[in-house]
Amino acid sequence: MIDLSWEVVLVIDSEGIYRAANAAVRFSESRNPFQIARDRGIKVCYSGDFGNLLGMYTCKWKHRIIILNNRLDDYMMKMVCAHELGHDVFHRDLAKDDGIQEFVLFNMINHTEYEANAYAAHVLLDDDRVYSLAHEGYDVVQMARTMGSNVNLMLIKMQEMNKLGYDFRIPFDADSTFFKKIHQ
Repeated sequence: MIDLSWEVVLVIDSEGIYRAANAAVRFSESRNPFQIARDRGIKVCYSGDFGNLLGMYTCKWKHRIIILNNRLDDYMMKMVCAHELGHDVFHRDLAKDDGIQEFVLFNMINHTEYEANAYAAHVLLDDDRVYSLAHEGYDVVQMARTMGSNVNLMLIKMQEMNKLGYDFRIPFDADSTFFKKIHQ
């Protein structure tokens, strides 16, 4: 018999992430992450000195701050902001020292990054619309295009919806290096 007691199993609380994201959307009556940040008292700032850094979340002296690379296009900025909101909800303690810096958003290996991605997917993408498009026969790429989303974010949304009881056929995993390929 093999002793596996030393292994750490990372369990994602998909239902908790879903509830938290939808509570934020209901509270703000919006899927706009900038509105959600404003309503939650999180300051959003912009910087042109980030190089390849997409954004970061920090919490200092009870001030919660999202800093975004101002060279991102509007949709990418929205997606990074929603991701950073996920860090505010689930990882505030980790952000107290140097903050949580984002070079890659679709990192499926890192537990905290996956939680922030799932939160962003639930904030930005409506369940009913995703389900409706899939039911109408749209593929993942068509669904993402129709909803103005990135295909990787759509894949995460569908994976998370499957964990909540849906039964989507997901043809491939999200590309964990997608954001590394962005040219600013």
